Amino acid sequence: MQHKTYFVPSLGRRVRLTVSAKGIKTIDRDGIDSVVTRLIAAGKRF
Repeated sequence: MQHKTYFVPSLGRRVRLTVSAKGIKTIDRDGIDSVVTRLIAAGKRF
């Protein structure tokens, strides 16, 4: 697990996420906006 900081253009701010290597690959593949949208829909806070 790693702490990564990403800038999310749709929110206009940076978010700090705790992600695995597979999570980083998913963010690289799908894009941070898509991943953050899914996290918000799931009710996660960051």
